[in-house]
Amino acid sequence: MEIEENQAHLIDHFVKQVSSDAHTPSSLTNLIVQATSHSSLFAFSEILALPNLLQGTEYSGYIDVLRLFAHGRWRDYKSNAGLLPLLVPDQILKLKQLSVLTLAETNKVLSYDQLLEELDISNVRELEDFLINECIYAGIVKGKLDQKQRRFEVQFAAGRDLRPGQLDNMIQTLGNWLENSDNVLLTIQEKIKWAETKSVSDTKHQKEVKERVEEVKKSLSLKGYNGNRPLGKMMCSESDEEMEFYEHDRIQPKRRRPPRHFYGLKP
Repeated sequence: MEIEENQAHLIDHFVKQVSSDAHTPSSLTNLIVQATSHSSLFAFSEILALPNLLQGTEYSGYIDVLRLFAHGRWRDYKSNAGLLPLLVPDQILKLKQLSVLTLAETNKVLSYDQLLEELDISNVRELEDFLINECIYAGIVKGKLDQKQRRFEVQFAAGRDLRPGQLDNMIQTLGNWLENSDNVLLTIQEKIKWAETKSVSDTKHQKEVKERVEEVKKSLSLKGYNGNRPLGKMMCSESDEEMEFYEHDRIQPKRRRPPRHFYGLKP
């Protein structure tokens, strides 16, 4: 993705700048401010992993700022503002963007009330403008604003730097997923094997039934002839004729005798 390519280029640029021997502690603080203010940079662990040249100096608080941008949120800065260097407006914007990414890691539906409190924004219109202009258009998130339900439905969110201990949790999660996948695959293979065995058994049974039917037909064919006429057919025909004669006699009206006339008598 384009955002990932830009990230890699910017990280490489700032790592080379910070690694240069020509920097003084004061110039290093300027580089940290530039990196944490850059509109397209959202990963800082590579810079944080470099040798700490500010440790033990009056500028050591800038390392805490860099660590905050790697793993923290806007609310973390507000809780420790008295111990950290003052942030410039671009840094504040960046830290709020990073806060949205952190929330989107675990929740795909972010309520407006949660975001208003988390980002220290006073009204919904300002919040929606921030989400559209500073998050969606920046390419770090994709989603839909639901004004009726007062929520932001996240469809995609760029990843942040891994927090300490998070990598172990991810490895454990992936290990569990791999184990479950192996179990599912084993179950599928067993089902396939059962289906193949059942198919062979059904085919064999159908063949046996067909052979048995042919044997019965052949047996009946050998036993069922009387001269040139099949016995079964002859018996059936004779039975049909008897039934026909019987029905004819049963329904045939009886013939009435003509009345007798005796001479000299009137009927």
